[in-house]
Amino acid sequence: MPVVITVLNSYSGWALCAEGFMLNNNLMTIVGALIGSSGAILSYIMCKAMNRSLPNVILGGYGTSSTGTGKPMAVTGTHTEVDVSQAVQLIRDAKNIIITPGYGLCVAKAQYPLAEMVKTLTDKGKKVRFGIHPVAGRMPGQLNVLLAEAGVPYDMVLEMEEINDDFKETDLVLVIGANDTVNSAAEEDPNSIIAGMPVLKVWLAKQVIVMKRSLGVGYAAVDNPIFYKENTAMLLGDAKKTCDALLGEVTKELSS
Repeated sequence: MPVVITVLNSYSGWALCAEGFMLNNNLMTIVGALIGSSGAILSYIMCKAMNRSLPNVILGGYGTSSTGTGKPMAVTGTHTEVDVSQAVQLIRDAKNIIITPGYGLCVAKAQYPLAEMVKTLTDKGKKVRFGIHPVAGRMPGQLNVLLAEAGVPYDMVLEMEEINDDFKETDLVLVIGANDTVNSAAEEDPNSIIAGMPVLKVWLAKQVIVMKRSLGVGYAAVDNPIFYKENTAMLLGDAKKTCDALLGEVTKELSS
């Protein structure tokens, strides 16, 4: 969906550029060219991040040459759920925390209580960082902007390539509203339709808390095996309400 949006944005720019040529209006031509080229660049960045070609994404075919021809791996097992108080205990015990937000955080506008909670944690000496996938949110850079608006320091927000190797040395990962961008099937199942897509390797951490509304699938309509891994706990609910509750409990817990 984010790719479709940027492609349509690019088309509108080139249409405006063509109209500028027809009307002999230099301003319209220049503005249209800027919009068209920026949309095309964003589309390219997101397709590269998903290891897909543009026609492949637009036509709905996720498969690439790296994808196998067999049946995708069946996702089985029982997920583990925690409540806010249990999640706070895991946060309290962790010294090194990585937060991987996604589209769900954008929709819920949960970045403000999250930023306050992060400040509380860092004030208590905990190492907290954000891992941002190139296609998380509606378009590249959206989550960076939202976190900056909420007051999260720039040096805490890292791109996927910068932080992916650090998950195996991380005590706790908070996945907030993300799904496809943290789906381990991209690496573990060669027959998955997202096989080969670069993802944040959150499952390598000692403990993972996934905050989502439900166990539903993401845009790619692929089940996520990390929901059923032994080191994963699901904290189900609206991201904004959950982050508000976590903020209150974390503040209370760490101040006692």
